[in-house]
Amino acid sequence: MKRQLQIGVTGPDRGGTIAWWMTAFAIRRCGARAVRIAPARGADRARLDALVIGGGTDVDPFHYGQEGEPDNREAMIRSTLVDWLVGLVLGVFRALFATHTRRDYDPERDHLEMELIQYALQRCLPILGICRGAQLMNVALGGSLHQKIGHFYTEDTGNIRSILPRKTIEIARSSHLERILGTRSCFVNALHRQSINRLGQGVAVSASEANSVVQAIEKTDHPFFIGVQWHPEYMPQSETQQRLFRGLVDLAGQRVRNARDADPGSGTSG
Repeated sequence: MKRQLQIGVTGPDRGGTIAWWMTAFAIRRCGARAVRIAPARGADRARLDALVIGGGTDVDPFHYGQEGEPDNREAMIRSTLVDWLVGLVLGVFRALFATHTRRDYDPERDHLEMELIQYALQRCLPILGICRGAQLMNVALGGSLHQKIGHFYTEDTGNIRSILPRKTIEIARSSHLERILGTRSCFVNALHRQSINRLGQGVAVSASEANSVVQAIEKTDHPFFIGVQWHPEYMPQSETQQRLFRGLVDLAGQRVRNARDADPGSGTSG
């Protein structure tokens, strides 16, 4: 009997409920099963076929040789009616399920996800990073972050932080991301306060804003090592954004089929 693909999805021990539900929903729509992973909630790594490093608190700057800087608040500022409705519903649910005990950093989660990223790289598992996840993927490969990004924006073009798709990004030509999304430009949402600075080893920019703020990265020598600053799980109405999850699951399935063909007696992903 053909087993269902298992996609690991990381998150915090407390909070992150709506992000988990929406990511699991996106993965389920692709025919796979999401497996929740947190510092206090382990998973059998050998059974994972792909990995999603989720969003959340800031990456501890210790990991890229810096000290923490004071928090800074960014401005929130046209979307379709569907976007507004989806954003309103998700915004209400995120508020209802918030833990109200946000920590600036989560060292246990940093450690867990760093290990999982290295594990995925060693096994060549498909891996998608979302917001914090993209940042941590870059840091895990020796890169660094901008702890503040206000200086990239003017008063007229403040850093939009909204669950609605309000930012325009440009996608690099011939990138893995362009192939998956099928476009060179799209609208995305934005909840991040930081961004990628120095790129990690083998990492390339695959999308950015007009002011050069990095919006997506990928590892050029890996079939699916993609990190996005936005939250595609919060845009279930967007077929373009759902292609990220479809691409992840499709490649995971291809790996399983290749392993099965190479070893007909094996039913695992290898």
